[in-house]
Amino acid sequence: MTYALHETLEVHEIAAFKTVCLTKAKTMKLLVSDPALNEILQQDVYLSTRQLQELETILTEATV
Repeated sequence: MTYALHETLEVHEIAAFKTVCLTKAKTMKLLVSDPALNEILQQDVYLSTRQLQELETILTEATV
């Protein structure tokens, strides 16, 4: 599928934001002692990683 330049740039922006979220969740996970909050952060790490993989796929297809 062909994407317009602005669409590709928007996906880049989303990927950058998700990368910051992932970094923050991983960092905070190391500092948290509450098991429930630790589990929430672990789920966020998992979901953010999956979402970044999906965004990578979209960006790869956009550049072809």
